[in-house]
Amino acid sequence: MNCLSKSLFAALLAACCVLPAQAADTLMMATTTSTQDSGLLEFLNPVFKKDTGIDLKWVAVGTGKALEIAKNCDADVLLVHAPAAEIEFVNAGHGIDRRQIMYNDFVIVGPKADPAKVSGKTTAEALKTIYDAKAGFVSRGDQSGTHKAEIGLWKAAGLNPDKETFYISAGQGMMVTLAIAAEKGAYAMTDRGTWITFANKQGDANPLEIVVQGDKALFNQYSVITVNPAQCPNVKKELAMKFEDWWVKPDTQELIANYKLEGKQLFFPNAGK
Repeated sequence: MNCLSKSLFAALLAACCVLPAQAADTLMMATTTSTQDSGLLEFLNPVFKKDTGIDLKWVAVGTGKALEIAKNCDADVLLVHAPAAEIEFVNAGHGIDRRQIMYNDFVIVGPKADPAKVSGKTTAEALKTIYDAKAGFVSRGDQSGTHKAEIGLWKAAGLNPDKETFYISAGQGMMVTLAIAAEKGAYAMTDRGTWITFANKQGDANPLEIVVQGDKALFNQYSVITVNPAQCPNVKKELAMKFEDWWVKPDTQELIANYKLEGKQLFFPNAGK
């Protein structure tokens, strides 16, 4: 074998050894749209790659859909925000090691003229006022974490708007839902991170503003969960655990706190709390 052939053989052998390792270091995540729409994932992913060497791939959907993806063994790890559904998911044996990592809050937005006059009310009072006034309300309607939280708030107020004509189920992500609300002059509930992103893109042309905020009922917790390898044998548990460990470490928590848009903090770290 001449020198050139030996060099070529060595290169091919090295490639054969390296490629499987690279493939093994790819982690698949199912997450909610707010982590993508807010820009948080794009902000953190390069740091995650640098710190761990893991290539993170993800699909951003509603939390309900993300949980279904995980149940079907099409993801290794979850980053979601529907605590009741997450606990049910873990208790059913689909996930392990659920850890809280950060929070923000939900807000109710509506036309700047506030036709239903809900500004300053509690969440329950605002929803009842919107219901009684038959003011337009656009729901995500997609079993996302935001949608699940919204359903819970209507229920807590003793109301069921599903069959009311003023209640529009978009079946879409948060950015599209907000665009529909803006177009129709309607109210909507959104996580604050996506709202800040939407408002920044709209600028002075934004016809919506926050009308209800600060109510403890609007708290919005995010958590990470590893898909249970006992149910999904192909899950990359070791990489998933590195992923979870990375999110809760102090340096990452500080990055989350420092992520801002137009000077506004979108998420608040609370790992270990």
